Amino acid sequence: MADASLNASRDYEPTFGDYFALLKPRVMSLVVFTALAGLLVAPGGLHWVEGLAAILFIAIGAGASGALNMWWDADIDAVMRRTAKRPIPSGRVEPGEALAIGLGLSGLSVVMLALATNVAAASLLAFTIFFYAVIYTMWLKRWTPQNIVIGGAAGAFPPMIGWVAVTGSVSLEAILMFMVIFMWTPPHFWALALFMKSDYNDADVPMLTVTHGRKVTRTHILVYTVLLAPVALWLALTPIAGPVTLTVAAIMNTLFLKGAWDIWNRDEVQSESDDYKVEKKFFRISLYYLFLQFGALIVDATLRAGGLI
Repeated sequence: MADASLNASRDYEPTFGDYFALLKPRVMSLVVFTALAGLLVAPGGLHWVEGLAAILFIAIGAGASGALNMWWDADIDAVMRRTAKRPIPSGRVEPGEALAIGLGLSGLSVVMLALATNVAAASLLAFTIFFYAVIYTMWLKRWTPQNIVIGGAAGAFPPMIGWVAVTGSVSLEAILMFMVIFMWTPPHFWALALFMKSDYNDADVPMLTVTHGRKVTRTHILVYTVLLAPVALWLALTPIAGPVTLTVAAIMNTLFLKGAWDIWNRDEVQSESDDYKVEKKFFRISLYYLFLQFGALIVDATLRAGGLI
């Protein structure tokens, strides 16, 4: 949990960039993109002003979650190489400021999304913020090696929120978009855990690599990747998709399966000998996976609107 003593200096004046970094802008970009996809492919559509407002407030809600996560996890972030330079452990922003920003933006985003679209979408956004900040960050992350599996639901809600902002309800297509992200999240983070070897050990976070070993982690990556492929293909065969989505799903899931198989076939001696080259390649593919999958949905929706498919 965050502690004010983590701040190295009280003389530093935080900049806008420091506060913006609290919102996890890289994570926010994925949230915005998948929420936009959910909004654009939903039947009916919104006026462009309403749509722009919906995406803005979903983004603010995602940023609020990031700030609350950084506030609570400041002690962990301080001992992990990957996160040590974040605003709170580096002393650029005080924990209390991060908490105030997270709570304030949470309330703002939920209320404004309700006014811009509907109460159902705002309620789903509120639940997503709560799930990420409380259920995942404060409970699951430090308690169970299944933290990423269960906690991954928080990152899977944005396209569903975009869909509900338009339709006011959940459908099979929204559930499948949710499931693609939900099933993608564990192999994405477990691949990172394999080559960020000591970080989770140092921070005493019960990542699967720490609690069950690296061979078990490799097997889990393969299993979740195998389960992901049919879900992605099922989504590509629904009415909101089209030839572009089906093509991208076939290519990306083939690459993902090949990468997971290669990881499963490795041992630590092989991985260390080439500095985890295969694991890092799989992780890079995973970074493109969701953008390409959801980007293809947007392309097909655009083609359909133009009468081209």
